[in-house]
Amino acid sequence: MFYKLTKIKMKNTRRNFIKKSAILGIAGATIPQFTFAKNETMTKTNENNSTRPKVLFFDVNETLLDLTVMKKSVGDALGGRKELLPLWFTTMLQYSLVSTVGRQYNDFGIIGSAALQMVAANNGITLSEEEAQAAILGPIRSLPAHPEVRESLEALKAAGYKLVSFTNSSNIGVETQFKNAGLIDLFDERLSIEDIGKFKPHTDAYDWAARKMGVQPNECLLVAAHGWDIAGAIWANWRGAFVSRPGAQLYPLAPNPEINEPNLKLIAERLINLK
Repeated sequence: MFYKLTKIKMKNTRRNFIKKSAILGIAGATIPQFTFAKNETMTKTNENNSTRPKVLFFDVNETLLDLTVMKKSVGDALGGRKELLPLWFTTMLQYSLVSTVGRQYNDFGIIGSAALQMVAANNGITLSEEEAQAAILGPIRSLPAHPEVRESLEALKAAGYKLVSFTNSSNIGVETQFKNAGLIDLFDERLSIEDIGKFKPHTDAYDWAARKMGVQPNECLLVAAHGWDIAGAIWANWRGAFVSRPGAQLYPLAPNPEINEPNLKLIAERLINLK
């Protein structure tokens, strides 16, 4: 009886060993494939680096427009606590994505004011809905362009590029911004995610923008000062140019864009030099 039990136990042990080995074998085969897929994406991106994209898409806030005035307004609404500004922005971005995942849509500025109320409440600051909206919606529509922006856009346009703005802000919002900043004449098209109801960096937003312009995703290049936006574009098979303005960082878990410069002038020079 003891011999039979021992024999059964040995068979079970051997069976479990074979099963675990098979699982490890599958995992071992999977991990290199994942690495290869990422390298393949990077190689494809590098191959496209010397050719011109058909359309240049531009994020607006911080990329083209200077947020200093709005940051001061938001900081004042938070009782002068400027250290809360990054928390406010990330909360706004978080809840724009919560809305998208939940198949809801609200104007980005309205989400921003709601996020401002949340941050204020969590830090013992009393802020009404009207006060929160006034701190954001007024200033954001009168932002000036960064000093090098107009000249850089003019140079890209003169070089034959098609320029398209692509923003999470509303259609009327970005039109007002461009009029006030003196940039309205430089863009061939203005695209807002308001028309699709899904905020960047949802892949559907980039796919939609490419379709609107009648081009393939790999013929698009996004210029943006936000690491999450560049990551979303590259994951959607777009190309990217990162404007590394102060405080801006790329997402380490996404492939690097082909261009990374501290201002739009240097990015424009590199794009113009492409064949």
